[in-house]
Amino acid sequence: MTDGILPSAILTLIVPLTAGYLIGSVPIGLVVVRLSTGKNVLNEHSGRTGGTNVMRTAGFWAGLVTAIGDVLKGGAAVLLAQALAPGAPWVQVGAGILAVLGHNHSVFLMDRSQGRLRFRGGAGGATAVGCGIALSPALAWVILVVPILLFGIGYASVATLSVGALMTLTLAVQANIGQVPWVYVGFGVGVETLMLLALRPNLERLRRGEERLVGIRARALRRPKPAKSSPLPPSEA
Repeated sequence: MTDGILPSAILTLIVPLTAGYLIGSVPIGLVVVRLSTGKNVLNEHSGRTGGTNVMRTAGFWAGLVTAIGDVLKGGAAVLLAQALAPGAPWVQVGAGILAVLGHNHSVFLMDRSQGRLRFRGGAGGATAVGCGIALSPALAWVILVVPILLFGIGYASVATLSVGALMTLTLAVQANIGQVPWVYVGFGVGVETLMLLALRPNLERLRRGEERLVGIRARALRRPKPAKSSPLPPSEA
């Protein structure tokens, strides 16, 4: 009997959780920037691999491709867990959280800095959205809100955390009316925590008034102000 339990546990627990982390770890932004510009995105601006830093480094379309890829890999991690462990929602939630953890701290981006081992990556916003939609397709509406938050608020860090909060709130409402298991709310709390940890430097810069703007507000600040016309001398008036 023990011989049958071990393979089953591997297939329904170890494989989906491990795969979730590894799928999330795929550094799509690094690949997109390398192919489009030849640059290493880890050495540019914030050094993150997410869509915002890719957009700053390689342009809007590279950032969009990266964001879509990160959403898809999050969805793939959860869908695989749902296929392998259909009756274990906590495994599906675990795979989603681990996918975001992998995106933020990728095993493929491991290096050593000042004698310490570190795993680099992004902030997890797009990957979290992909995982959330796979858990509850009703969360797809969040994608429509992302551009409004990003370009309206002007701070990518605040927009990312707002998306996590909106997903958590939506899952809580769905769980309360019986549409999804309550454990799904744990996914929202878990990924919001991971994003908050990843964005601590941004929030500190925001507190100091040094955080970089993106979107409409950034364009407005970069737009040159019209030169004031000097009044004509009395003799020429």
